[in-house]
Amino acid sequence: MVIAEFRRSKRDPRKASKRSRRKVIRIPHRMAPNHNGGQVQFGPDGYLYIGTGDGGGGGDPHENAQSRTSLLGKLLRIDPRGKGGYSVPRSNPFVGRAGRDEIYAYGLRNPYRFSFDRRRRRLTIGDVGQDRWEEINLLGLKAARGANFGWDAFEGFERFRSPDASPVPPGEVTRPVAVLSHSDGNCAITGGYVYRGRTAPKLRGRYVYADFCRGRIRSLAPGNPDRDRPIGIRRFSKISSFGEDARGNLYFADLDGGVYEIVGKRR
Repeated sequence: MVIAEFRRSKRDPRKASKRSRRKVIRIPHRMAPNHNGGQVQFGPDGYLYIGTGDGGGGGDPHENAQSRTSLLGKLLRIDPRGKGGYSVPRSNPFVGRAGRDEIYAYGLRNPYRFSFDRRRRRLTIGDVGQDRWEEINLLGLKAARGANFGWDAFEGFERFRSPDASPVPPGEVTRPVAVLSHSDGNCAITGGYVYRGRTAPKLRGRYVYADFCRGRIRSLAPGNPDRDRPIGIRRFSKISSFGEDARGNLYFADLDGGVYEIVGKRR
């Protein structure tokens, strides 16, 4: 798995220059074809955050998520402007300690979508579960530093049902703020954003997300996650990603090739 940088074309600023490709970081991922991760995003601190899956295979058989010597099953934080591809911020939690310097948080299964709340320095992670629970993790950026989100010792709020699960004490785990049950038709959460736009005022301050299988977009109040509700639009097939524009307005994409903006009801 490679994170690469491209520079904007001088002839057409809407395009990237193919010749400008520069490899920033290579992360070995040879165990299985799934659980690669996917989200790459600059945080409010100016550093590059990378979500990586646990390597796949079901149940994290290689114990990557809990291993601080592996870059898989993690949230990484690097500075891509460093020499030799990248450098590591000195404030990363495992600099000078046992573990890879690039790790910012660990214990994740497949955080292929995460985001930052543009108004508050908060991180939200949609972590795909095994066969029972999908997780929504929401916490301050400082609180996430060195956090252990529990996989593969926990799935959601429960101990993971496997004899090979890591024996992590509950007190060392950062629990999710909300979970989605597979018994309700969920299978893989597609993490979104805390809405800060103007086109859908009723969603302001709410975390908007979806599930890949269920196809229903929902929202919850970060301070009261039990107040979860559909946002009132039709189901979509295989919602794969969310994005926001410079004003905080929200968009989503599906595997049928559509890109849609979320707006309020017109009178």
